Amino acid sequence: MVWQTEMVRIVRHLINDIDAVSYADDRLEETVLVSAQLILNYVDFDNTFTVDVDGLSLAPDPTEGTKDNSFINIVCTKAACVILSSELRTHGLNSVSISDGPSRIDMTGIVKNLQIAQQDMCAKSEDAIMQHKAGNSVAGQAILGPYSPGADGVARTTLTHREGYFR
Repeated sequence: MVWQTEMVRIVRHLINDIDAVSYADDRLEETVLVSAQLILNYVDFDNTFTVDVDGLSLAPDPTEGTKDNSFINIVCTKAACVILSSELRTHGLNSVSISDGPSRIDMTGIVKNLQIAQQDMCAKSEDAIMQHKAGNSVAGQAILGPYSPGADGVARTTLTHREGYFR
């Protein structure tokens, strides 16, 4: 299926594993399916997706025909959040700082950077979920009329200097 290629590639970019050094494709496919299963518990999509983690299948394919971009984005960011959370736990055990006279080895910076990346990716996942639940509207988009709050700032830009004084 096409979802395996496209969604795995998106997750690779999100976790900065573009050269396929850290994770095998089948491991990322499984993580995408686990993330999809978790997401389906609290997000309703237009399509009804069937996730089989044991059988490594996802039906219907969200990347074929009319793409379900909301599903793809939410699941991929959730998968990246899961992977970065796992990396954070793994590297957290190796977070040591050793000093011996003038020599010093400090591995805590790796954990701090991973924590920033993990928090950012999990926040993006939650934002994508909230955006989907809000109807995928553009934030801040509104209809401004002549009496709307903030419309006077728009109107001022079109007035000449003299007209601005006589309002």
